Amino acid sequence: MHTVVSPAEWLTARKQFLEKEKQLNRLRDEVARERLSLPWERVEKQYVFEGPDGPETMADLFDGRSQLIVYHFMLGPDREEGCPSCSFFTDHIDGTLVHLANRDITLLLVSRAPYQQIKAFKERMGWQVRWVSSYGNDFNYDYHVSFRPEEIATGEVYYNYDKIPFMAEDLHGASAFYKNEENEIFHTYSTYMRGCDVMVNTYNFMDIAPLGRNEDDLGFTMSWVRHHDRYEQSYIANKKAAGQAPATMGHDCCSGGAHS
Repeated sequence: MHTVVSPAEWLTARKQFLEKEKQLNRLRDEVARERLSLPWERVEKQYVFEGPDGPETMADLFDGRSQLIVYHFMLGPDREEGCPSCSFFTDHIDGTLVHLANRDITLLLVSRAPYQQIKAFKERMGWQVRWVSSYGNDFNYDYHVSFRPEEIATGEVYYNYDKIPFMAEDLHGASAFYKNEENEIFHTYSTYMRGCDVMVNTYNFMDIAPLGRNEDDLGFTMSWVRHHDRYEQSYIANKKAAGQAPATMGHDCCSGGAHS
């Protein structure tokens, strides 16, 4: 599949490609600077969430810090377990929490399921990240990761800043907020679909592996992902390799279309 060359030829090709990687890094830095210059919007609505200690306001979620990142985790009231792809994302969070906290940033999960349902699944997965319920408030709908029946009935929903065909009642994303000394809260950023990819370090490692993400022959891009307690021994989700090819999970999860 690949040309095998001498060490000198390999080094020449690698250095040529390094220039593209440097261009990408410079572009990423430029985009990050532009992101910081985006305008903010004031959060006017008074949301109340349910957490391990009872009701919590939006200001409470900051946990004494000025910056808050919310991952919109796909777990609706009618689901017994969370989306496998959102769970894949969450597997990467716990180790970052202490570092983020020391940079004045709180990171947590929000889902539409009632808190006891969240609690049970979180305990099963062994995560430490804080996770609260937006059950009964408009938070998920206002940040366009959940959709009301009247919107679903049209066959299209507003997601990732555009109208798309309906895939699921809940989809994934990440939103950022800032709280000033007067306790005013501002929405500064939200990203959806592949905008969350950069936060998934497994993919960053896979991108430098010899076969990359190796998803082209799968039913859809993330069909290989399992809850971390559901992988079987010697499981390889690649139809061209040994191991069981994954069954399609359909569009009731953020796998596939919502991550394209």
